[in-house]
Amino acid sequence: MSDVARFERLRDRLGALHGRSPALARQIGDVDISSLRAPADLAAIPVLRKSALADMQRAAPPFGALAAAPTDAFLRLFASPGGIYEPEQAGADPWGAARAFAAAGVARGDIVVNCFSYHLTPGGRILESGAMALGCPVIPAGPGNTEQLIAAIAHLRPSVYAGPPDFLKIVLDKARTLRADVSSLTKALVSSAALPPTLRAELEGAGIRTRQAYATADLGAIAWETDDTNGNLMPGLAVNDDLIVEIVTPGTDDPAPAGKVGEVVATRLVGDYSLLRFATGDLSQWAAPGRLRGWMGRADQSTKVRGLFVHPGQVVEAGKRHAGLGAVRLVVTRTGEQDAMTLHAETPAASDALAAAVAATLQALTKLRGEVRLVAPGALPNDGKIISDERPVE
Repeated sequence: MSDVARFERLRDRLGALHGRSPALARQIGDVDISSLRAPADLAAIPVLRKSALADMQRAAPPFGALAAAPTDAFLRLFASPGGIYEPEQAGADPWGAARAFAAAGVARGDIVVNCFSYHLTPGGRILESGAMALGCPVIPAGPGNTEQLIAAIAHLRPSVYAGPPDFLKIVLDKARTLRADVSSLTKALVSSAALPPTLRAELEGAGIRTRQAYATADLGAIAWETDDTNGNLMPGLAVNDDLIVEIVTPGTDDPAPAGKVGEVVATRLVGDYSLLRFATGDLSQWAAPGRLRGWMGRADQSTKVRGLFVHPGQVVEAGKRHAGLGAVRLVVTRTGEQDAMTLHAETPAASDALAAAVAATLQALTKLRGEVRLVAPGALPNDGKIISDERPVE
């Protein structure tokens, strides 16, 4: 789907929801919905972070005044870690996972053994609903109970595994020990854990074509691997057409510079529980237009220095207040049994006067003294880190 089509849908949905979702209306504020025509236009709307969503839900249960329908209009109600609650909307494939399965080669007639959790959180249902939308029967296995699971696989002969990749390896290893036949498994859609090349090679060496998806409890399926017309795996993960995905500088509302690692922010365009510019807390970058590189770590880098919390947004703001500064990175260490912090900032025009001015700004924003080290443009790693806590763990 093109950006033009996505933003036309966004304007229609926001117009329909504005009067029915008080929290969404507050987030939009004075922004003219008709002006939202490209990703850059969304920067006028503040990002909604998980911590703020949890606060909203505590203040206005159950869903923080974001839902545009009564609670009994939803199919299921989930409770996720961090005090966040999610409704499951009615209809086929409410979490958008069917296309992830299809991209993994799954089709009607396949039986799926689903090893994502069904307990309180939506993980199991995200994948189950997608498989069922394709016409695939689902074995609701959940994690654990490995021997019983292997017996079920041997008896029911599912062709598709859905779950974390490392648990699939556990199942295969245990099946060999038990001399159980799990050879019916020929496809896997994995998520929620790293899939290093060595593990992918091991799973595919066992005859299981393995593809991965990126999903969250709040948004459902965000992106997934796809193949080219020759059946070869393409770089990155294709973004779900039902979402508008941005990469922002961690701790801010601002789009990250092109090519930079940043925080994944997504807008869900469907249903009566829409999330606008919702920050996942995950790091990624664009591999190509419309394709994410995948999960690259966590964006929440707030840390405590000398008893005070320092947040990425404060560090970025220190850089913004001085013309000519580019990327910034706060490094926290221990010196002489005391916390020490050094702000590294890229600039083509380093000077002692500039360093002193930046140090004063840093102290004003954080209430903490720190050194400033000015470095050449491009010197800082492109890994999405704004704060790097390098203190030893004792």
